[in-house]
Amino acid sequence: MSGSVVVRARRVVLPDGERAAAVHVTDGVVTAVTGFDDAGDDPVTLAEDEVLLPGLVDSHVHVNEPGRTEWEGFASATRAAAAGGVTTIVDMPLNSIPPTVDVKALQVKRQVAEGQVSVDVAFWGGAVPGNAGQLTRLLADGAVGVKCFLLDSGVPEFPPLDDAGLRAALTALAAVDGLLIAHCEDDDVIAAAPDPAGTSYPAFLASRPGAAEETAIGRLIAAARDTGARVHVVHLADAGALPMLRAARAEGVRITVETCPHYLTFAAEDVPDGDTAFKCCPPIREATHRDALWAALEAGDIDLVVSDHSPCTAELKRLDVGDFGLAWGGIAGLQVALPAVWTGARARGLALGDVVRWMSEAPARLTGLTGKGGIAVGRDADLVAFAPDEQWRVGALHHRNPVTPYAGRELTGVVRRTWLRGQLLEEGAAPLGRLISRPRGA
Repeated sequence: MSGSVVVRARRVVLPDGERAAAVHVTDGVVTAVTGFDDAGDDPVTLAEDEVLLPGLVDSHVHVNEPGRTEWEGFASATRAAAAGGVTTIVDMPLNSIPPTVDVKALQVKRQVAEGQVSVDVAFWGGAVPGNAGQLTRLLADGAVGVKCFLLDSGVPEFPPLDDAGLRAALTALAAVDGLLIAHCEDDDVIAAAPDPAGTSYPAFLASRPGAAEETAIGRLIAAARDTGARVHVVHLADAGALPMLRAARAEGVRITVETCPHYLTFAAEDVPDGDTAFKCCPPIREATHRDALWAALEAGDIDLVVSDHSPCTAELKRLDVGDFGLAWGGIAGLQVALPAVWTGARARGLALGDVVRWMSEAPARLTGLTGKGGIAVGRDADLVAFAPDEQWRVGALHHRNPVTPYAGRELTGVVRRTWLRGQLLEEGAAPLGRLISRPRGA
């Protein structure tokens, strides 16, 4: 954008704490953060019940376009992001066709996304068998890192890495200090578990035991230790893995970990049989896991919270038969991630500053997007007016498909306005988002 604007509030969440402040913006960048009364002429002043937050960074979004655009798409996903206070998403390399496993496929993604994104979009590359030689090229072309699966991904065009493939990828990435993020479940453990079938949620849960996460995370830790590479565990559901993650970090293994709003909100005991909107992999586990994940966030043992927005068509969710064995596994929750996490955090006496650290600052740091992640001089003026005490019930969302386990749930906290680089995002207006890359050297 060009021009200047000042946005002020009695409560602003800043990197050094929360206070009344005025945020000065010129040409889309924060140029000063001053006292509330030092706002110049005609500032935008938030209502008394609103808090000014930095835009969230969701580093785990499956947009699915091209190839499976009927599942989601850049236009619908980024509209949902904007409505939920998410000003930057990072698109996952799989479920689209082609998957983002080489520079040509990354260029295809960019061509398709160009001109239709309402928020800023960055991209992950993918690590699959035989493409270790492509990984540094993907990073050089702007991918923020690369993702792999340690078991069947569910789509044939994105196969998993075995241990040799994992180590080959990590060796290539370590040479340029690149990041590998991994879906950690173990095929052998799952093969030995009961097959998922039918409407019973406990039966589905038994088909993907916590030991599958722990075994795969152990493999990742060992490979990271041996290669010196940076690694990240996506969507941790199993609290039983936390001790090994703590121990690995204590010995210097460069490993970080995320969890997701659905693991912090729901519990297996409350999932109705046949309600396949709740199916995801790894699965939503028992309340004891949920509580331990919250404790790990508070202690700093889990670094960030991201949506793992992974929608599909209503037909693929198989709500008609409620069979957890047949249904696609993935939770649609991009638009409600902030209020869902805030609802749980507030109930536990945690602060908005904690939520901002998990959902804006930490994902920006993980992905090297240095212009994002906080309200500070020199960063993009991505801002959110959030009413933290307002309650609402989840109804229609901007996601392309309406299936979500959040449907009808009462949440606390409403996103009232979102600014991207100082420009107010208005429903129905031309999309203002940009395609962004990890800065060189970040």
